Formats: sequence, structure tokens, C-alpha cells
Amino acid sequence: MLDYMGQVLLFHISHFKSTFIFAFSSRHRLCASREYKPKRLTNCHLIKGIETGSEDIDILPNGLAFISSGLKYPGIVSLAPNKRGEILLMDLKEDNPRPVELRISRGFDLASFNPHGISLYIGDDDTVYLFVVNHPHQKSTVELFKFVEDDNSLVHLKTIKHELLPSVNDIVALGPDSFYATNDHYFTELILIYLETFLGLTWTNVVYYSPKEVKEVASGFYSANGINISPDGKYVYVADLFGLSIHIFEKHENLSLTPLKVLPVDTLVDNISVDPSTGDLWLGCHPNGMKLISHDPENLPGSEVLRIQGILSEKPVVTQVYVDDGSVIQGCSVANVYDNQLLIGTVFHRALRCEL
Repeated sequence: MLDYMGQVLLFHISHFKSTFIFAFSSRHRLCASREYKPKRLTNCHLIKGIETGSEDIDILPNGLAFISSGLKYPGIVSLAPNKRGEILLMDLKEDNPRPVELRISRGFDLASFNPHGISLYIGDDDTVYLFVVNHPHQKSTVELFKFVEDDNSLVHLKTIKHELLPSVNDIVALGPDSFYATNDHYFTELILIYLETFLGLTWTNVVYYSPKEVKEVASGFYSANGINISPDGKYVYVADLFGLSIHIFEKHENLSLTPLKVLPVDTLVDNISVDPSTGDLWLGCHPNGMKLISHDPENLPGSEVLRIQGILSEKPVVTQVYVDDGSVIQGCSVANVYDNQLLIGTVFHRALRCEL
């Protein structure tokens, strides 16, 4: 039988061991020890007019690129904390495309606009719908807009809130009023979010929403982040940010999802873009998450772009397309392609356009 001091010593050893394991696990999920060298493309240019983020990018078949900008996210630096968020538009068919802010119809609360993930949907009548994850006052909503190309504006149609959508990160539209969305945290209070991450809880999920039905369709992620769908609509891809992986699901007629496989990528994957012609996945990634969170001016967060070919095959090909140490762009969150052009966006920093 151990005496009192022996029990106290064992308790402290056990507590230290648990804390060490949790801390080591957290550092692993953040890729905190990862070192990387720049790997840049030869023909890249910073996009003038984007200085405070380009968190997500979606592109219409005609080359119009929609960009969410100005995200304020708990735990991540903002270079313009008092500037409201905006949706930018770029015409990639122009020789020297420049982003312009889309006007939003009256009645929408622009002052608290805090856009995150976005997704486009083209209706049967060619109406273009834009779904925007919004965090007004650090809450989560999904805003549905109609795009009016003639005057570069967005008409706000409705705001979607639901108890199963407490911490929405990204979204993929399935119809004019339905979508899959990822919740990147289980808790919504900041201190509990940090605890959730530190403990490595796998409580985040994917939710299907329509006006008639809302349900959880996938779960068990460290932090469900980017989401997208295959060109044929049969498969859904989910980025697990702290799981350092891509989850592949089969989509069924009843909108449920069946897990097929998980592809480790050894980097923090943010948003997922899908090339509509090839089905290739383009990933915006954070090569070292600790640098992103700490944002030390002497040790800036880097950026990484991966391309995945043959995601459904037995041996997908993962190619590192671009890497930066933070000297050009910081905190890459998205990469999307159109007609041999690569757009690279960031959570809070600038954006890059490259010729492939």
C-alpha cells in the first residue's frame, strides 16, 4: 500500500505524463515542428486590391471568380480588425483582372458581415446563387444571395440559422436552397474551443441542410474544414484540418454519406477546390499551424498548395505545387484553377495569381 506522499507523487507523474502526451499530440496536429523550403512558380503576381484576406474562392464556368475577404476568426490575426468583410469579383478572362467589391442589396447587415467559406450554384434557369458562411458577432449563419451580373451586385435572399450549424466553416451548394456544411468546432466559447483542440476531441461534423430536412451526415473529425463535391456529384471530400487528411465519402440519393477512405496529407488542409474538367483536388494548406496561430513577425506563417490526382484510385498522386515561407503570402487557405490560372488565397493576408 503506497503512503500518502507516494500517492501524491504518482498523481503528479501521471498528470505530467497526460499533459505531455496531450501537448505532444497537439504539436503533431499543428505540424509545429515542420520545416519547409519555398517552392514557387515562375509566373506569379500578387493581386492588387486584396490586402486583408481571400479566405475562399469559387469560380463560375465563364471565369468569374468570387472571393470572400476580411474574415475575423477567433485565434487568428486580422490585419484590419475594424474593416467589414466583403465579397470580391474578378473576371479571369481579362488580360489583367482586378477584383471589385460586389454591392449587396439594402436591408442586409453589412456592418457585421464576416464572410468565411463560399459556394456557387447555377439553377435550372441559369440563376447564379452564392452561399456565404457568415460570422456576425462571432455567431454562425449561412447567407443566400442571387448574383446579378449586369450591375455586379448580390441580392440577399435569406439568412439560414440552425442549432445543428453552430460553428460553420465551409459549405458546398447542392441546390438553390440546400447544401452540406462543415462545423469546425463542437464548442462555441473560445476557452472551450482551445480545450477541444488541446485534448484532440473528434466531435466535429458535416451537416446536410434543406428547408425540409436538417441532419448530421458525417462525424468524427478533429476539425472539419473545407468541403467539396466531385464533378459528377457522386463523391464528397472533407478536409480534416487537425487530422492532416482528406476524407472521401460516397453520396447517396437520400443525401446520406458513406465513408470510403481517408487520405493522409501531413499538412493542415483548409479549403478544397475541384477542377470541373479533371476532377483533380486543389488544396490550400498551412504547412505549420503553430506559426499561423502565434503569428510572430520574425517567424511568419507559410503557405502550401497541393494537387491531388486520381483521388478515388488506389494510389492517388499528391503533388506539392507551391510553398512559401510567408515572405510573399501568409496563411494559405484556398487554391483554385481556371484556364491555366491558379488563384491562391489566404485567411487574412494577400492573394496570388499564377500562370500554370
